[in-house]
Amino acid sequence: MSPKVLISDELSPAAVAIFKERGIDAEVKVGLGKDELEQVIEGYDGLAVRSATKVTAKIIAAAGRLKVIGRAGIGVDNIDTRAATARGIIVMNTPYGNSITTAEHAISLMLALARQIPEADRSTQAGKWEKSRFMGVELFGKTLGVIGCGNIGSIVADRGIGLKMRVIAYDPFLSPERAMELGVEKVELDDLLQRADFITLHTPLTERTRRIIDARALARMRPTARIINCARGGLIDETALAEALRSGRVAGAALDVFEVEPARESPLFGLGNAVCTPHLGAATTEAQENVALHVAEQMSDYLLKGAISNAVNFPSITAEEAPKLKPFIKLAEQLGSFAGQLTETRLKQVKIEYTGDVAEMNTRALTSAMLAGLLRPLLSDVNMVSAPAMARERGLMIEEVKRSEEGAYQTYVRVTVETERGERSVAGTVFSDGRPRLIQIKGIDMEAELGAHMLYITNQDKPGFIGSFGSLMGEAMVNIATLNLGRDRPGGDAICLVAVDGPVSDEILAKVRALPMVTRANRLAF
Repeated sequence: MSPKVLISDELSPAAVAIFKERGIDAEVKVGLGKDELEQVIEGYDGLAVRSATKVTAKIIAAAGRLKVIGRAGIGVDNIDTRAATARGIIVMNTPYGNSITTAEHAISLMLALARQIPEADRSTQAGKWEKSRFMGVELFGKTLGVIGCGNIGSIVADRGIGLKMRVIAYDPFLSPERAMELGVEKVELDDLLQRADFITLHTPLTERTRRIIDARALARMRPTARIINCARGGLIDETALAEALRSGRVAGAALDVFEVEPARESPLFGLGNAVCTPHLGAATTEAQENVALHVAEQMSDYLLKGAISNAVNFPSITAEEAPKLKPFIKLAEQLGSFAGQLTETRLKQVKIEYTGDVAEMNTRALTSAMLAGLLRPLLSDVNMVSAPAMARERGLMIEEVKRSEEGAYQTYVRVTVETERGERSVAGTVFSDGRPRLIQIKGIDMEAELGAHMLYITNQDKPGFIGSFGSLMGEAMVNIATLNLGRDRPGGDAICLVAVDGPVSDEILAKVRALPMVTRANRLAF
């Protein structure tokens, strides 16, 4: 019996043809409501969607034979990936099909700002001839600041160079070698804000990048600066930007994405020096065709051959490897996440040591899982498949070392990250119960299981710390689930890793940092 795929959003007819040419029964049913989709999904092995279909946990629960969900596009916010993973359903996306289109839209908006094209068009069509009113600026010789120099950002940088602009870039993961290859100058964010004539955003929305352009950032810019955002809504404080535009603090802004979409209202609407478009970054015939073809090919390969590509919830491994690898995949991702959440400067190199039995496994999948955990704090749209490519794009050097059993543990994984400030290492293993544990941090032995909400504290090994910390948590009504300690020597440097029952507020974190003997305190989440 041939696999069956339901296409519930508009896809190119060429994508439907790919399914059918490969012997897959593809049915197109566009516009199904949630209840209708829940009723019919039982009969399909694959579901191909764009952004309109909301694949909820309830729909996934009704999908008894569903094996793969393919998203023709990048974002999978409309798919309950956690629920799909729990059911063993692969979720795929097409992360590179609309890169050129989005980059070109950013350049289009930059040109529109430079020559005030939308406002001039409205004026002329209203019967006016206000030639002297619309004095523009040239791009030639201007400085283009690119925030986020990954796949799309690097394309924009290349186009900017083609327009004879000076291009500077801020990206914590961009290596000097990669910057030289692209022909851009790597700078810090404050330097970019002060120097750029045009600033374009191409970074994912994470806790670190949310409102990266706020009132403070706007105050650092030149009054002649112009801002473009075709990346994610929420990267810019729209209220602060509107005020800066009204006051002349910033010359212009063009936004294709907004904090709330669809954007029915915004403080930017009605401003003559603001250009707004309805999330058109990927809206070209070519991009729509590309992502449709890619998702059809990926889903067909999985359903017919078991091949997995661009999966957001599973690495590329065989069915035979999966049971043995699963706990080590979790361990590798947690080790990477641990290191990534504590990294504040640019990553230069990552060394991964596989010792004992784990060295004989599919370490490529494990390395992908580790890199996904490492990069996710700064790059939210990263998964076990895309992580290696993203690391390469940013010039991050990866070294794998495999060795036979040595030391107190039969098998373990150690991750060492080198940053501009130095090195940090963390090691872990999987115990007989199948649950990952940390066994060493920065050379200090410690056995700890990671939880959803944690505190990582470094302190001086002196009497009084544990009592002071425990009293502070008690007064704040924060319940401690586990507390693990380690030190390099009596009276030396110590580490305290604490799992708590809920998120720790900024206020409580500040109090922990203020405790005597504490040298560092960070929140961690797993």
